[in-house]
Amino acid sequence: MYMKKVLYLDLDGTLVDFQSGIDRLPIGKREAYRDNYDDTPGIFSLMDPMPGGVEAFRQLAEVFDTYILSTAPWDNPSAWSDKLLWVKEHLGKPVEKRLILSHHKNLNHGDYLVDDRPTKRGVERFNGEVIHFRSSLYPDWESVVRYLLPG
Repeated sequence: MYMKKVLYLDLDGTLVDFQSGIDRLPIGKREAYRDNYDDTPGIFSLMDPMPGGVEAFRQLAEVFDTYILSTAPWDNPSAWSDKLLWVKEHLGKPVEKRLILSHHKNLNHGDYLVDDRPTKRGVERFNGEVIHFRSSLYPDWESVVRYLLPG
């Protein structure tokens, strides 16, 4: 029996355009949370998908056992539910019950992790291959898909 390889995809800065949420904040909130936008209530409900991210997710989910592996800010309880709602809205059925929120990404075992922060939240200790999203090798989703789905 063939087992699919396990692939984890980060949300913020990888599938989700974090800056788009900051840009939609009212000026007062933007000023109040300037040093820690993660803690802004509701910010995660305002974010757009990264260009090509939703399409890449769908392509990769056909080949890999694919999960979303993200960290939610400890001091922003709305982030936890907002991330779930974002995943449901933008990725739909293929990701049902495949959202993992953890501050220790290294505790998840798999073959690949696509993440924009390779030295945070345990990513540096992940047991599989880390694909550094928005690096010179993988600047966008097209380059990630080309690497993971060659030919």
